[in-house]
Amino acid sequence: MELEDINTIAVLGAGNMGHGIAEVAAIAGYDVRMRDIKDEFVQNGYEQIEWSLGKFAENDQLTDEAADAALERVTPLVDMEEAVADADVVIEAVPEQMEIKKEVYTDLEAVAPDRAIFATNTSSLSITDLSEVTDRPERFCGMHFFNPPIRMDLVEVISGAHTADETLDVVEDFADDLGKTPVRVRKDVPGFIANRILVPLMNEAAWLVEDDIATIEEVDATTKFDIGLPMGSFELADYVGIDVGYHVLEYMHEVAGERYEPCPLLESKVESEEFGQKSGKGFYDYEDGDGADISMDEELFSETVKERLLAVVANEVAYLVGDDVASPTEIDTAVKLGGRWPNGPAKFADEYGVDALADALEDAYAETDHPRYEPFDYLATVAEEGGFYDDASAGETDGMPEFETIGLTYPRDGVAQIELDRPQQMNSISITLVEELGTALDRVDDDDSVRALLLTGAGSKAFSAGADFMSIAGSGADPYEAIELSKDGQETFGRLEELELPVVAAIDGYCLGGGMELAMCADIRLATTRSEFGQPEFDLGLLPGWGGTQRLQRIVGMGRAKEIIFTAERFPAEEMAEFGFVNEVVEPDEFETAAHDYAEKLAGGPPLAMRYTKRAMHKGWDNHEAGLEIESLGFGHVVNSEDVHEGINAFFGDDEPEFEGR
Repeated sequence: MELEDINTIAVLGAGNMGHGIAEVAAIAGYDVRMRDIKDEFVQNGYEQIEWSLGKFAENDQLTDEAADAALERVTPLVDMEEAVADADVVIEAVPEQMEIKKEVYTDLEAVAPDRAIFATNTSSLSITDLSEVTDRPERFCGMHFFNPPIRMDLVEVISGAHTADETLDVVEDFADDLGKTPVRVRKDVPGFIANRILVPLMNEAAWLVEDDIATIEEVDATTKFDIGLPMGSFELADYVGIDVGYHVLEYMHEVAGERYEPCPLLESKVESEEFGQKSGKGFYDYEDGDGADISMDEELFSETVKERLLAVVANEVAYLVGDDVASPTEIDTAVKLGGRWPNGPAKFADEYGVDALADALEDAYAETDHPRYEPFDYLATVAEEGGFYDDASAGETDGMPEFETIGLTYPRDGVAQIELDRPQQMNSISITLVEELGTALDRVDDDDSVRALLLTGAGSKAFSAGADFMSIAGSGADPYEAIELSKDGQETFGRLEELELPVVAAIDGYCLGGGMELAMCADIRLATTRSEFGQPEFDLGLLPGWGGTQRLQRIVGMGRAKEIIFTAERFPAEEMAEFGFVNEVVEPDEFETAAHDYAEKLAGGPPLAMRYTKRAMHKGWDNHEAGLEIESLGFGHVVNSEDVHEGINAFFGDDEPEFEGR
């Protein structure tokens, strides 16, 4: 089977995961049969899809027509045979219990077409065991979406012991066609990739408290503000559901051994039915609408907690790499997308020092004799080699610097493209991104072959949703450090503005806060109809700190600039075009072509004239007379250039000029 052969999808289960997967497939254009065991269950799932699509339309993320068409592609059913009769792919998303799933597959096998691929959405159960209930284990795999499927980009595509490579290939293509990022899990191991990292991390955090090594406050402050993860360990457990993580841990304990013994602290929470946010209470109290109040106080940071948590993570990465389940890059991609981490676990381990983490693990094992600290064999190899990544090859690729948060490519002659590459964090701007942007601008500025720069954001959700407060919070806690952070951003963004070649910001999705300040530095701004702009800093009690108070008023006028900043409201692309901020608005399906065409067109212009024109215009903002002086000097400099002769000859010859910058 090839991707083009897939037209109809059957989703078994209409709960949170089932109706979410059905909605994703319907939006992507597939006909979907959503089935559950009772009409009330399937109707509730259908209503949830209807509500969600309505919200997308209300927020201009889908047109009304697209939302209506997606809903029409979903058929709610109870009868199994009717649901799967025409299915090319069947995705099972029933409760996470082996016996229930096996019973479903027994019934499914009796009525499903022979051609159909079976995919289970299990988060931890054995793909191999489930596949052996069917007559098609070679066409059976895991397809683990993350909750909520409509928002989360990651899909783990998991091989069972009998799964054919062709099945994995087509399911990966299918996941990609759904707009997701597939990561292949080559072996059927408990927890797969993301949960294999996240669940033991949650368990170790609990053990640190259980063993009186640290308090909940110290663990979460260290996790969130010292290590730099999006949530504290206990905050994350409450968010996901303590019972959910505990049941995955129980299964890992059952099939993978004593090293995954659940901490009694987690067990007591489950027995007390304190599951976290969904029950109103977990490790934090949510009864009064309050969330986890985690302090940024550095006195709560614990080096022991940081080292112990990262050591456990490094050990799990070593197991996955050493057993050929996935590569360090694949593991990092999965956890960054599935856990919204700013860096992947292999990268975190390398930055801390795998040798130090291996020593810490050995010390903890000697001290406690608990199997969870027993190092996997491959960890010693990684420690000896200096890390999961080869520094010699990680620094450069074909002479190009390798970046973590941006991409620098050359898609067309004369055009360089810098892409903000943190889609799982809505391309939010971290300290690292600012630093890497400066390095990329150095390279672009030094490359005489580059005639135009295209600035974009990865994914279709955001150009950039603003500053990454998780990475900045620690550095910005001290007023003097915050001042320096503001100045660093102003300087780097200013360098983008001062490039002597045309810069096009191509904006698709959210362009907010620091992301909008970055876009202000471009010469031309092109946006899709679904893009939204705004400076939300006032809602946080802040003010724009990367040049927004100055540049915005120059572009749209002081009155409009004050309106945008003071109200902290969001503005659609069409309105920003009326304000003069956006030069051109295009439909999403035309966006990529239009952006590259615009950059290529500007790249074909006269470099000398562009250089002096930008200098004169920028200087003229500050000093009218100085701007006119640079204009005169520039005119005199280029008047006898080869470019002018080329332009004149082309004009009279009715040809397109080919400017060389001479």
